[in-house]
Amino acid sequence: MRIDTGPVGFAEAQRGTLLLWMPLALGCGTGIYFALRIEPGLAFMAGVAVVALAGLALGRILPRGPAQVALALALMALGFMNAGRSAHLAGEPVLGFRYYGPVQGRIVHVDRSAGDRPRLTLDQVVLRRVASDRTPAKVRVSLGYPRQYLALEPGRRIVLTAHLSPPSGPVEPGGFDFQRYAWFRGLGAIGYTRTPVLEIAPPDPGAAGVRLGLLRLKLARGIRARIPGQTGAFAAAILTGDRSAISPRLLQNLRDSNLAHLLAISGLHMGLLTGFVFAVIRYGLALVPYLALRWPVRKIAAAGAFAAAVAYLLLSGGNVATQRAFVMAAVMLLAVVLDRRALTMRAVALAAVIVLALRPESLIEAGFQMSFAATTALVAVFALLRDREWLTGGRGFFGRAARYVLALILSSAVAGAATAPVSAYHFNQIAQFGLLANLASVPVMGMLVMPAAVLAVLATPLGLAAPFWAAMAGGIGWILFVAGQVAALDGAVFHVVKPPVGVLVAIAGGMLGLILVRGRVRLVGLIPVLAGFLIWSQTQRPALLLSSNGGLVGVMTGQGRWLNRAKGNGFVARSWLENDGDAAPQQAAAARTGPEIAGKKFRFMLGDRPVVFSRTKTPGDAAELCVGAALVIVPRLSGFSGTCAAITADELRASGAFAIDPGPDGLLLTSARQITGARLWSR
Repeated sequence: MRIDTGPVGFAEAQRGTLLLWMPLALGCGTGIYFALRIEPGLAFMAGVAVVALAGLALGRILPRGPAQVALALALMALGFMNAGRSAHLAGEPVLGFRYYGPVQGRIVHVDRSAGDRPRLTLDQVVLRRVASDRTPAKVRVSLGYPRQYLALEPGRRIVLTAHLSPPSGPVEPGGFDFQRYAWFRGLGAIGYTRTPVLEIAPPDPGAAGVRLGLLRLKLARGIRARIPGQTGAFAAAILTGDRSAISPRLLQNLRDSNLAHLLAISGLHMGLLTGFVFAVIRYGLALVPYLALRWPVRKIAAAGAFAAAVAYLLLSGGNVATQRAFVMAAVMLLAVVLDRRALTMRAVALAAVIVLALRPESLIEAGFQMSFAATTALVAVFALLRDREWLTGGRGFFGRAARYVLALILSSAVAGAATAPVSAYHFNQIAQFGLLANLASVPVMGMLVMPAAVLAVLATPLGLAAPFWAAMAGGIGWILFVAGQVAALDGAVFHVVKPPVGVLVAIAGGMLGLILVRGRVRLVGLIPVLAGFLIWSQTQRPALLLSSNGGLVGVMTGQGRWLNRAKGNGFVARSWLENDGDAAPQQAAAARTGPEIAGKKFRFMLGDRPVVFSRTKTPGDAAELCVGAALVIVPRLSGFSGTCAAITADELRASGAFAIDPGPDGLLLTSARQITGARLWSR
């Protein structure tokens, strides 16, 4: 039957799809809140509330087409207000200056930094000569001292001498905003120490979260004692969320082979765990005819699987990815209890609505985007193929085995294709042999590693866990072997340039249109998808990047970005090069042909505009620097009085990093502050 795609016909065609569009409308409102450059005030929020109420009221009295539009606007307004509510509730004091001195606090989390150093997150913080109402609720400190004299465990009260500073802004305009990330996690300062950590009071587990953290750490140590090496570190990570023993080399292999998702406790792990527990309980009860005929076996199995999911959520640390996976699993298990189909687009939409309601900030994080991109694509594709005989037919052992292999190949390909744009946007690389690695690893994860882990945990109190730990170690060993082999292949990783955020929005919006819209009009969704990829392919990176402290300069050349320093500002340099789609290390980038450095200054051209960089601290040099220059960069000088445009220490402190490009009427300067604006987390 032909579907009319006129205004009324289109609305009728979408009948019954309101729940599917709810997360998109909520997400649009949430995204608008985070895209603003000025924090909305109370009067603005009141206006948004009026829009929400009016939309809900009109949705009940207008004809179907206009009513759907009114409800969509209401949901967008609700998403906007919910994001603002979450941002204000997350607010904690942020350190407003650089601090050096004693830091007291209680350990609440232990992990490792990007430089592979132990890192502590402390609460109940006390800083010398800092009032309690200005002291951050949490600080994070990397430990640079080569030896520690006490066990670093949650609950311990410690003191150390540390350098602390406020969370830093983006390393370039439009880059990852660590200030916003820290704001929603209550981190008011970050820093490092080169002194040992000293305990000043007996351990105080205090809150339930700290007690769980201590239990998690003890479990992780017990697992690593039973399974040595990186295999044990991997096992501890997938069961407890403790990655502190994972080596940087292993982590890089997992990323380059597209197997890093096996390390994060997310939808795959929660699905495998709950699926295994559900199957064991259901088929175990089915073996007893009396119970199978009289008890609601499937509902009992769903309740048992839910209990296992709750336990896994608590023991694994309950990070954002695990919370998201738990919500999705809980929604699907609830569908089983209510005698509904578990894996449907409605279940995915309901899970997304719950996550956005509880943690709206997760919308702009890679984990949320990749998780729901994969799940939505898988549900859509398998719903389309549900009645295909080549996927559902075939009997006997070989028929079932063939269907399993086919479903595995198809699901890996679909999930990989759905998450590839998101992964490339956030991580600037595509693992070209990721499908091969996942086909070789995911079945082992589902059929051996997770079942053995569940049985090992259950058998530990009985002293019978050894064979299950051994089986788990064998499966993980295979996964790590695959990761290493695939990562070592020529061309395993393809690096891509970071595009504007609008590109990802266009691709995601177009794909959702293709999946959710009914009728041939859905093909309109191809337009933003193709436009997004076209814009991505034409993306040009800034001609010059300047770090927020003025210590690092990156100039784009024919060989790639040239850096003025081979060492120092390593995180900034690595981020710039990755965003360029450049795999070169900082030292190699500094060795490229670029401006000739003479003493403390160098001169180069941006288009036909000369730019001078100088480390001088003497105001009297200003006149000389301005001779023949369109722009002078003097990061150590305040109060510049030259006759040309300048970026000084004052501008860097106020505006953060800069991107500079040649324009038709001069140089175009864009600061990080211009993009982030004056928000709660960037004031």
